[in-house]
Amino acid sequence: MAPVLALVRRVPLVVLTLVVGAAALALVAVGLEPAARWGVSLYALAIAAVEAVRMIRGLLARRLGLDVLAVTAIVSTVAVGEYAASLIIVLMLTGGEALEVAAAGRAQRELRALLERVPQQAHRIDSTGGIVDIAADQVRVGDRLLVRPAELVPVDSALVSAAASIDESSLTGESMPVDKQAGDAVLSGSLNGAAAVEVVAMAVAADSQYQRIVELVREATASTAPLVRLADRYAVPFTAVSLAIAGVAWMLSGDPVRFAEVLVVATPCPLLIAAPVAFMGGMSSAAKRGIVMKSAASLEVLARARTVAFDKTGTLTAGHPAVVGVHPEPGVSADELLRLVGSAERYSSHVLAAALRDAAAGAGLLLADSDDAREEATFGVAATIDGRSVVVGKPAFVEQRATGVRRSAIERGRAVVYAGVDGVFAGTIELRDGVRPEAARTLAALRRAGLERTIMLTGDVEATARPIAEGLGIAEVHAECLPEDKVALVRWAQPRPVIMVGDGVNDAPVLAVADVGVAMGATGSTAASESADVVIMVDDLTRVAWAVVIGQRTVRIALQSIGLGIAVSIALMLVAAAGLLPAVAGALLQELVDLLAILGALRAVRAGRAPMPGLDGVEARGAGARPMRASEVLRP
Repeated sequence: MAPVLALVRRVPLVVLTLVVGAAALALVAVGLEPAARWGVSLYALAIAAVEAVRMIRGLLARRLGLDVLAVTAIVSTVAVGEYAASLIIVLMLTGGEALEVAAAGRAQRELRALLERVPQQAHRIDSTGGIVDIAADQVRVGDRLLVRPAELVPVDSALVSAAASIDESSLTGESMPVDKQAGDAVLSGSLNGAAAVEVVAMAVAADSQYQRIVELVREATASTAPLVRLADRYAVPFTAVSLAIAGVAWMLSGDPVRFAEVLVVATPCPLLIAAPVAFMGGMSSAAKRGIVMKSAASLEVLARARTVAFDKTGTLTAGHPAVVGVHPEPGVSADELLRLVGSAERYSSHVLAAALRDAAAGAGLLLADSDDAREEATFGVAATIDGRSVVVGKPAFVEQRATGVRRSAIERGRAVVYAGVDGVFAGTIELRDGVRPEAARTLAALRRAGLERTIMLTGDVEATARPIAEGLGIAEVHAECLPEDKVALVRWAQPRPVIMVGDGVNDAPVLAVADVGVAMGATGSTAASESADVVIMVDDLTRVAWAVVIGQRTVRIALQSIGLGIAVSIALMLVAAAGLLPAVAGALLQELVDLLAILGALRAVRAGRAPMPGLDGVEARGAGARPMRASEVLRP
């Protein structure tokens, strides 16, 4: 009994239609055919009235939907006495919705799997070495945790044990376990191997990688696919053609039944079902590769994109620059310059700040606090350190606050940070950031996918940005850009649509203004991820190319499914117009068309599995992807 009740709750109209059909058969069997005809006709007209309300609402909103044909088909079959055909049409409409739900459920399998794997519990190691079980959301940064065999890692952590084998398939799509060493990052939601390991929490549950994925997926599953609306673009021509064929068939035959027979096979279920199923499949396929689409609309825009703009640091480059030279002025030691600069950079969100702090800490220098530090985004930081006025940043920024600034020749591919102490130029520090190993392959794949224009937008100086761009084959470089400069450049860029790829806090505005903003969410800022339409949840730039290709394949599959449904429907209409397809047979054949459209649309579930030239062999993590160390996860 319980399964029957569950079925009724899931698809009540389908069950009711079947009950009406069974009752009509019973009435016909006992010789009460008129009662069966009236009962079925009234029920069909009631369903038509519900559809008509939707149709009128659409017309009032100046949108001609495909429900016009459905209502006309039901009314016409009832009018000519083909009540059995009208009941099959109703079953087709109600069953089509049920099939759509079932197919979407199949397409959302990976998305649901993410939601079901949220870590719930953690085993905290207390000061005495005892184990205390706590809820995952009670874990605090710095807590020592035990992860038992085959358990999920509750929060983003750093491995304390000497080694571990971790299954990251739910995060990266990598089917093989990943070997970790002490100090490596272990992401929440990954599955521990056969041995218990000890980790130290690097983030609370709400800020951990897996929880971020879950929240993004929840947003994505609530969105509406654009090709659901695209189906309505075919409404006017398809409706006009259908009515024209039906009208000509009636006129030539002189039989109104012929009009109803044509409209029976013109019902638009394939168009209504194919698009949403395909788009849910595409989103599911993208999620399997660690690409979370916040909105299904992003898939269509990605498929049409013609321009792509990249931030440099942390996007095209590894985002982890290292200090390669400290050049103090006379009277200032290298250690003192590095200590003061590192202290001031504690109050900066710039990507170079972490490298400067790490260099100072790595040299064993004690960093000091400041009560009046202030940052001017992309320019520099001014702070009072141990009673001394310190300014750090670009040369123009330091020149405004210190005398004697000497601009040094910048070696190609390096960045130089200038510093002033107590109003006097104190020296420079050189840094270098390497290009991501997978960057060239990603750009080549994007060009093959039809992207016509590639742009680099960066706050770095020309001398630092240009050699990196040239090495990657990017001819158009805009250096020393403020956030508002990036916004203006992307807003007016042609041809459109424009994809913007970035990872930093200062990329958030331009990600929001782009047609599709793509955030490198694995190591990028939360602000960038929140502003973006697409978030790459693994540290692998090739996923940008995969996102575009999945979008193209999904749209192609959706359009193919819609086109197939239209073609088969028109063919059946012509057969019916010739008087060779009775209404009941036509209605049954239309159910097969629905099934064909759904099966075609479900191919989008595999949109991210087919190989892509140039990226073969990097199906899961990518050749450029690598485990992130704890210091990279806990970036201030």
